[in-house]
Amino acid sequence: MQTEALLKLVESVLEERKAQNMTVLDVRGKTSFTDYMIVVTGTSNRHIKALGDYVEMAVKEQGFHPLGMEGDITSDWVLLDLGDVIVHSMTEQAREYYQIEKLWTVGGELPQQVQVA
Repeated sequence: MQTEALLKLVESVLEERKAQNMTVLDVRGKTSFTDYMIVVTGTSNRHIKALGDYVEMAVKEQGFHPLGMEGDITSDWVLLDLGDVIVHSMTEQAREYYQIEKLWTVGGELPQQVQVA
């Protein structure tokens, strides 16, 4: 599956499942382990786990196998590794605390945020 098609599928599933405050970071050229990171907020621990589960199910239906998922129903952060796309589903409190988008700041600027049509 092409990276852009994977990204579009993941965004679609997250929007469909009511993920909040979605940010897509283009980290190509900043790291060698992925191309995009998607950070979303869920309304509860159960919601963030469900977001990861639904994305995993959708990509498997397209014949793509995720590399792994970290986090469970009690977690405030669920990470889904799809290789070229990594999804971080977090509670609002965890997202404010970790400020993951700022971890990718280089020279005071966030990586390019992308919109896939």
